Amino acid sequence: MGKSRVTPLKTVTIPRLELQTAVVSSKVSSILNRELEYEKITNYFWTDSQVVMGYINNDSRRFHVYVAKRVQRIRNSTEPHQWNYISTDANPADHASRGLFVQELASSNWFKGPAFLLKRDLEFASCSTDISSEDPEVKTGHVFAVAAAPVGPILDRVGHFSNWAEAVRGISALRGLIRRKRGLAPKSRIKELKDTEILILKLLQKYHFQNEIHLLETKKPKVKGQLWKLDPYLDEEGVLRVGGRLRRTRMSHNSKHQILVPKKTHITDLHIKHFHEKVAHQGRGFTTNALRSNGYWIIGLSFAVSSHIYKCITCRKLRGRTQTQKMSDLPSQRLEPSPPFTHCGVDCFGPFIIKDGRKEIKKYGLLFTCMSSRAIHLEMLDDMTSDAFINSLRCMISIRGRIRQIFCDQGSNFIGALNEFKKCRKEMKDHLIKKFLEDRECEFILNTPSSSHMGGFWERQIRSIRSILTSILHQHKSRLDCSSLRAFLYETMAIVNSRPLTVDNLNDPNGPEPLTPNHLLTTKSELILPSLGEFVKQDIYTKKRWRQVQFLANEFWTRWRKEYLQSLQSRAKWGKVKRNLEVGDVVLLKDEELVRGNLRLARIVETTLSRDNLVRKETDKQGFIFTFT
Repeated sequence: MGKSRVTPLKTVTIPRLELQTAVVSSKVSSILNRELEYEKITNYFWTDSQVVMGYINNDSRRFHVYVAKRVQRIRNSTEPHQWNYISTDANPADHASRGLFVQELASSNWFKGPAFLLKRDLEFASCSTDISSEDPEVKTGHVFAVAAAPVGPILDRVGHFSNWAEAVRGISALRGLIRRKRGLAPKSRIKELKDTEILILKLLQKYHFQNEIHLLETKKPKVKGQLWKLDPYLDEEGVLRVGGRLRRTRMSHNSKHQILVPKKTHITDLHIKHFHEKVAHQGRGFTTNALRSNGYWIIGLSFAVSSHIYKCITCRKLRGRTQTQKMSDLPSQRLEPSPPFTHCGVDCFGPFIIKDGRKEIKKYGLLFTCMSSRAIHLEMLDDMTSDAFINSLRCMISIRGRIRQIFCDQGSNFIGALNEFKKCRKEMKDHLIKKFLEDRECEFILNTPSSSHMGGFWERQIRSIRSILTSILHQHKSRLDCSSLRAFLYETMAIVNSRPLTVDNLNDPNGPEPLTPNHLLTTKSELILPSLGEFVKQDIYTKKRWRQVQFLANEFWTRWRKEYLQSLQSRAKWGKVKRNLEVGDVVLLKDEELVRGNLRLARIVETTLSRDNLVRKETDKQGFIFTFT
């Protein structure tokens, strides 16, 4: 029986190839022993590599992973004394790797094997099995000066546990066994657990607070330090506790005099983990309060709890941040000059409660944001249906002109309007008119679901007006009707479009007038001035609707100038490049519409590279496309 291996494409050293053939030989021997079913059979192995002989017979040196794993595989099925050395001239295995002509093959030992196998007593050649320390497969050893710390057997045993309750029960069972061996009376289960917990903490304090305990026992003057701010003292059991300033309260003894626990120890981590799970992963505040109320004062508790929560798998599943990536470059539509509202983003906001006779009805706002001029256009929506959106879109096009591209999210009203346009296109029978309209049709570009950050240029405009607009309309909702709300939205639109687009030369009184979106929309350099008159708060209660609208517009201007314009500062966000998600990665989807307790895992089957070679969109196994911020 013969078996061989093909040399791998990547470069592999000769000793590693020889070792791999020894592994194949041991595997073949195992197969033959299993198939032949001989009861008494002795296996012998020969190799012409002295390096392999040294690897197999080695008991002192450590090898790198490649050699170590293969040597271990050989020694699992064979013994070192079964391996022998054979010279290259007598080894028939070389004929298979080097090749022979027909005449050479007939005169070789390929069919009969080496000559010494035919003798009654086998002859074994000797070879050196020493491994040089300069062999590249031998690991170099580093010896460091290490001082053994007198931790103690109990603390060392606690280090093997990953749960505080299990550690206390384990040490308690061990102490109970010792008491029975000594013939002492057993304690109750609760008493034994409590005494074991106190014993572990006392040993931990003696190891970490040795100097402080010595000063307290000798009653020497206390030195200054972080620990002495807690006014520590030793109780009757020798446990170091917090003295503090709450001695006169009626709280329990453990709540006002907590046991001091050092930071950055395994027992400290077990305590934090125990109480963090006890409060059902509720966060740092709940975990800290649970520790303090149960009588434990951990030094540096806030940082320790935060570190544990950061590493907690359950907390990451429940409240972990989604995957982020470096912010992408600006789209070409924002960088190329174009007429106003040629490329714009659309979004809805609201609702606003207004008065219609004796009824209170809801109205919504529709925002169009020009990508190049940063101008806005506001329309009022009666409801969030597709019909209301299409009517408002036609009103906007009638005023501002043709829109080439609309960027929006996948709201139901936007999707419904897009489907209506597709349906109307199919109804047209005149191919010439159909072709003419298709070339000039408004294109909808929809964002990926649950990725509002992709529409940042219009979300930022909504943020600049919605907070102020919502509060004003909430205060005076019963004083406005439909026509007044529409006029107020137009006044708001004029105010926002009068903001400066640049900040250059704003402090120079002799500099040019700053450019605003209204300059591009109206092609007029004059400002859009407010209506003449003095408008006061009492105007909101008059019957003259136009005075109500003008007062609200003045109030919006005042608050918008103070609250928004002062906040236009540069801010850093998503500035670091993160690892790109790859095909095959398993991710945890954070979907707000999932059933409670159903955490959905997904495997990425497709990724989409942006122009800067960063992945911001993926497709999971079910075909669901998602993005991350």
